[in-house]
Amino acid sequence: MNQETATPRPQLDHPIRNFSILLSPTPRGARLARLLAAEQLRSWELPLEEPSQIVAELAANAATHGRIPGRDFRLTLYVVGDTLRIEVTDTRGDRLPRLNQAEAHAESGRGLLLVDALADRWGVTSGLPPRKTVWAEVDVGMARHPQDRQP
Repeated sequence: MNQETATPRPQLDHPIRNFSILLSPTPRGARLARLLAAEQLRSWELPLEEPSQIVAELAANAATHGRIPGRDFRLTLYVVGDTLRIEVTDTRGDRLPRLNQAEAHAESGRGLLLVDALADRWGVTSGLPPRKTVWAEVDVGMARHPQDRQP
């Protein structure tokens, strides 16, 4: 009988967690994105308020500005180390988001201002045509390791 001794593989301090789903580019799909993200974040024991709001804004933008009938948008969440990354990919790579100041009386146009205020980093990545991904990152280290907080 042959026995081999395997060298133990190094373990990650924090597992890489991910969640991804295709949703219809409609107000209902955007709402579902926020609800599913909140439930996933809850199961990962991560903060809900800011990330859920970011998902809501990015999904609403995908359903409003990135909509092409018959083509879904993708919501992806993943955690690497102490960073939560939120990605929303749609099929309107020709319409890149811009951070604008909304007019005072406007009923819309403030979504990216909220993302900019709530996220630690955000940006846009072009994908294979015709796709683009709008992403935001939130540092969640203190939420995951409360014992490490400084007084």
